[in-house]
Amino acid sequence: MRIMLMTDMEGVAGVKDLENWCETTSRYYPLACELLTEEINAAVDGFYAGGAEYVLVADGHGAGGILVERLDFRVEYQRGWYPSWPFGLDNTFDGVAWVGQHAKASSEYAHIAHTQSFSYIDLFINGVSIGEFGQFAMCGAELGVPAFFGSGDLAFTKEAEALAPGIVTCAVKRGVMPGTGGELTKDEYSKRNAGAVHTPPLRARQMIRESAEKAIRKLKTAPPPLIPLKAPFERVAMFRPDNPGEPRTCSRERHESSVIALLAMPFNAEPCS
Repeated sequence: MRIMLMTDMEGVAGVKDLENWCETTSRYYPLACELLTEEINAAVDGFYAGGAEYVLVADGHGAGGILVERLDFRVEYQRGWYPSWPFGLDNTFDGVAWVGQHAKASSEYAHIAHTQSFSYIDLFINGVSIGEFGQFAMCGAELGVPAFFGSGDLAFTKEAEALAPGIVTCAVKRGVMPGTGGELTKDEYSKRNAGAVHTPPLRARQMIRESAEKAIRKLKTAPPPLIPLKAPFERVAMFRPDNPGEPRTCSRERHESSVIALLAMPFNAEPCS
C-alpha cells in the first residue's frame, strides 16, 4: 500500500504556542521540530507494521518542521511542490494521512487553530466549513484517495471525523478556549488559542503508533468512503482585519469541475457586503 502523510506542527503534543514554538525564530523551534519528527516516525512505524509498502512524508509546516536526518529510513521526504495543490498527491496512493494537524480557523476548544494563516475567519467549499485538513482531504476525494488517519488536537480530530466518516483519529492534546474569536484582528487571534492540556510526548507517540497501525489495517479491509463532492464548486472565504476598526473582507470564487483547480485560484477579497 502507498501512503502519503501530510504533516504540520501546531497539532503536535508538547508544542505549546505559536510565538515560542512554531516559527523559525522561536526559542523552542528546534525542540518543536524534534517532537514533530518523532510523532511522524511513530505513525510511520504503525503504517509499516500494518502493511504499508511505501510512505511519502510531506513537510507541510509553513517554514518546514521536520528533522530529515531523524526520519524513519523507510520513507521518502518531500518539501516543495508544483503545482501547489494537491502537493504531489495522485491516484497512485491508497490513502492519505495527517500528523501534527490543527483545527480550522474559529474552532472552539482548539489549540493554535487557523486555516493557512491567522487571517481567516472561515473558509467554505459548497457551503461546508473546512480548514487545511478539509482542503487536502477534498483533493484526495477528487483523486479517489481516502482520508484514513489523522493525529493532532482534539478539535481537529472531531473536525476530521465529521467531514470524513470512517477516518481513524488520535487526539494528543485539547484546547481550553471557548468561543470562536470571530471578532478579533489577525494579530489578536494568533495569540488567542495558546492554552491546552497535553499528553506527554512519549505516550502520545505510543498512541499514534497504535492508531496508525489500526488505521492502515482498516484501510486494507474496509476503506473509508470518499468525501462526497458535487460540481460545480464554489469557495467562499472570510478574512479578519489587520487593525481594529477595519472591515472584514470576503472572497468568492467558482470552478465548474474541480476542487483542486478551485483551491489553486487566487482570492479576490473585498469588504464584505
